[in-house]
Amino acid sequence: MDTKLTKDFYKSNVLGQRSGLFVLFFTEMWERFSFYGMRVLLIQFLTAAVITGDPKSGWAWTAEEAGALYGTYAMMLYLTPIFGGIIADKYIGSRMAVIIGAIVMTIGHAAMAFDTPIMFFIGLACLVIGTGFFKPNMPSILGEMYKDLPEKKDGAYTIFYMGVNAGAFFGMLLCGYVAETEGWHWGFGLAGIFMLLGTIQFALSKPLMGNLGIINKDKEAVAAKASEDTDKRNPFTITDYVLIAIVGIIGFLYAFNDPLSKSKIVDIFAFLDTPFLRGQYIMIIIALIIFIYMIVSRILRYDKVVRDRMFAVVLLAFFLIFFFMSFEQGATSLVLVARDYIDRSLEGTALLTFNIINGLLTIVPLTIISWVLIKLAKATWSKIAWSNIILIICFVIIWGAVIWMLNNEFSKDASEIKVSWFSTLNSFFIIALASTVSKLWESKYNPSAAFKYGFGLILVAIGFLVLGLGSMGVSEGVKISMLFLVLTYLFHTLGELFISPVGLSYVSKLVPGRMLAFMFGIWYLAIAIAQKLAAVLGGQVETIQQEYSLSHFFFLFTAIPAAAGILVMILNPLIKKLMHGIK
Repeated sequence: MDTKLTKDFYKSNVLGQRSGLFVLFFTEMWERFSFYGMRVLLIQFLTAAVITGDPKSGWAWTAEEAGALYGTYAMMLYLTPIFGGIIADKYIGSRMAVIIGAIVMTIGHAAMAFDTPIMFFIGLACLVIGTGFFKPNMPSILGEMYKDLPEKKDGAYTIFYMGVNAGAFFGMLLCGYVAETEGWHWGFGLAGIFMLLGTIQFALSKPLMGNLGIINKDKEAVAAKASEDTDKRNPFTITDYVLIAIVGIIGFLYAFNDPLSKSKIVDIFAFLDTPFLRGQYIMIIIALIIFIYMIVSRILRYDKVVRDRMFAVVLLAFFLIFFFMSFEQGATSLVLVARDYIDRSLEGTALLTFNIINGLLTIVPLTIISWVLIKLAKATWSKIAWSNIILIICFVIIWGAVIWMLNNEFSKDASEIKVSWFSTLNSFFIIALASTVSKLWESKYNPSAAFKYGFGLILVAIGFLVLGLGSMGVSEGVKISMLFLVLTYLFHTLGELFISPVGLSYVSKLVPGRMLAFMFGIWYLAIAIAQKLAAVLGGQVETIQQEYSLSHFFFLFTAIPAAAGILVMILNPLIKKLMHGIK
C-alpha cells in the first residue's frame, strides 16, 4: 500500500479502524441483504399453491422438485467463486471482479422481479455467475487493506462479519415481509434495489480505496508473485487434469440433471437406471471415487509433514459436509416446516408482545448501523461524497420499509408471524453470541479442531432433537409451538459458531501458501456437495411426513450429525498427529 493511501486511511478513521473497512462493510451488507432476501423466498415461491390473481401465488412444485433446483443453485454458488478468484488474481483484479459480480447480480435480481419462468431462470443464472466474481474477492480486498496492520486484522474481520449478518438479517426480514404481504416479485425486486445501490456506492468509493484490489502490473511485482504462487515441487500432471475434467463434467451434468429429471423434463442418465439406484446416482458415485483417487494420489507426492497436514484438511472438509448438510436445512425443509407445521398465529397481548420484541430487534441494530454510517460520512465526505449520498439513500429506503412494516403490524388485532421471520433468527443469534463464543477460543478451554467440529455437529443434532420432540404426537390440524423452532435455530447457530468461522482458519494454518488455492478449492467443493445433499434430503420432508411422521424427519437429522460429531471426536488423536503441532 502506498504512503499517500496509508495517510488517507489514518486521516479518516472510523471507530478505530480504517474508513475503507466500512465501505466494504456496507457493500457486503447490501449484497448479503439482496442474496439472503432472495434466498428466503425461493423455496416458498416454488412450492406455494397456484391461485389465479393472487400475487402470493407460486409455482406449486413439490418439495422434492423445489429442493432439487435449490440444491443445484446453492451448489453452483460455492463452485463459481473458485473460478472467480482465479480470474481476479490473474486478469482483472479483485476490485473490478467485485464490480462485475455486483452488476451481474443486480441484473439477476431485476430479472427475477418479472413474473415469467424464463426471466426467473435467467435471474438465477446471473446470481450464480455474479456471486462467483463477488464472493471470493471482498475478503481479498479486506486482507490487502490490512496487510501492513496485522494487529488490527482480527478486529476488522469481526466488523466485516457483522456486516454480513446485518445484511442477512434485514434482507430476510424485509424482503420476506414484502413478498408475503404484497407478492413474491415485490420481494425479489426489493432485493435488487439494494444490490444496485450497493454496487454504485462501492464504485464511487474509488478515491478513498486507491489501488486496493487492482493488479500491480509492475514487472518486479509480477515476478515476485509468480515465484510465490507457483507450485514448483508438485505440478499438476496430464493425468490430474484429465481426472479433474472427468469429475467436473459428471458433476455439472448431475447438478443440472437432478432438477430436470425430478421435474419430468429430461433424464440424461436414465439409461443407467437399475431397480436399486438411479443412473445419476451411479454416475456421481463413480465421479466421487475418481475424485478421491485424484486427491489422494496428488497429496501423496508431497513431503511427509505437508502431506499429513493436507490429509488433516481433507478429513475436516469431510466432516464439514455433514455439518452443512444438516445446518442448511434452514434454507429448505425448515422454511416449509415454518410455513406448514408451526403455529404462527398471534392475537391480543401475545401479538403486542411479539411486535414490541420484533420492533426492538429491528430498530436497535438499524439505529447502531445508521450511527456508523454518520461516522463514515463525516470522516470521508470530502473524498467520497457521492458514495455517502448513495448510502444515505439506502438507509432512507430501509428505514421507510421498517417503519411501514412495524406500523402495519401494530395496527392489527390478529396476525401471523411471517415464515421468513424465523430465518432471521440465525443472523440475530450470531450477532448476539459471536463475541462470547470467540472468547472461548482465547481461553484455556479452547478445544482442539476435532472437538470444535464434534461439539458443532452435536449442537446441530440437539437442534433437530428439540424440533423432533416438539412434533411428536402432533395430529391433523394441530401445529407445533413456535418455541421449538426458535430453540432449534439457537442450537444451530451455536453449532455454526463452533465450526464455520474456524474452518477456513485451519486451512490457512495447515497448508503452505503455494497450495492454498488448491485446498480452498477442495474446501468450497465440500460445501458445494453439502449444499446439494442438504437440499435433496430436505426435499424429502413431505414424503417422510406422509409415509412415517414429521418427527421421523427431524430424528433422521438428529442421528446423522450426532454420529458424525462423535466420530470426529474419536479421531481427535489422529487429526492432532496429522497436524504436526498446528493448533
